[in-house]
Amino acid sequence: MNDRLAIGYGLAAVLLWSTVATAFKITLSYMTPIQMLAAASVVSAISLAAVAGFQGKLHLLTSTFAKRPLYYLLLGLINPLIYYLVLFKAYDLLPASLAQPLNYSWAITLTLMAAVFLGQKIRKQDWIAAALGYAGVVVIATKGDIFGLQFDSPLGVGLALLSTVLWAGYWILNAKNQADPVIGLLLGFLLSLPFSIGLSLYTSDWSGIPWQGWAAVTYVGLFEMGITFVLWLNAMKLATNTAKISNLIFISPFISLILLSQIIGEQIHPTTLIGLVMIVVGLLIQQRKGKTK
Repeated sequence: MNDRLAIGYGLAAVLLWSTVATAFKITLSYMTPIQMLAAASVVSAISLAAVAGFQGKLHLLTSTFAKRPLYYLLLGLINPLIYYLVLFKAYDLLPASLAQPLNYSWAITLTLMAAVFLGQKIRKQDWIAAALGYAGVVVIATKGDIFGLQFDSPLGVGLALLSTVLWAGYWILNAKNQADPVIGLLLGFLLSLPFSIGLSLYTSDWSGIPWQGWAAVTYVGLFEMGITFVLWLNAMKLATNTAKISNLIFISPFISLILLSQIIGEQIHPTTLIGLVMIVVGLLIQQRKGKTK
């Protein structure tokens, strides 16, 4: 029964994450990246506070923060503030069908950064995964012109790759955090809100945003930055074999490309699929158990 529930939670999370690239592009047609960040962060903070309240954990908020205030401030500045601002700008500059697979290589970046900052040993299969994954990144970013190295938007590609470094860095900082994960994530959103709201008020005009923009950003706040994370945590907690659940995530980018094509009419370049398959194969190789030497 627990495994069935775990797979149900995991599939729900993966299906919701599969929709967010489409939701990003729809929202960005009504809002600037900083407006999108500020509004989605408010929605996420409210949804996570509701989850924490339902779980009876809200009382942990002040005591958790009081133990390590600067640490949680740093986490909040990285995620959601800088990470999502960089990611949303990448989506603003690139077709979502390019930005999403590039961002998907963050797990490979995490392995390399963990070796540097946590002293973890890189296995032979990790090097193979990194080579295959980043070759896939180049194929996607150049649309197959790997020797010409011509990018539609060099800044957009750079920001998409920077987002992988920021996301990996966030999880490295979280590696030894013993606090409740929902409370830790909620603290990050609450601490980042003054910065994102302040920046949005200083740089943007909030008047004239139609209801469609508000609906889209609410969806992003709930299902990219909010409760989907809780669904995934529950799936990992209930599973007797976490590999079965973690492998579900490989479905997401392919569903995402289908939705981008069907809902907002993005043309999916053949090399995007080729590069994405290379990244996913690299990640699957990376997940294989093997010797550390």
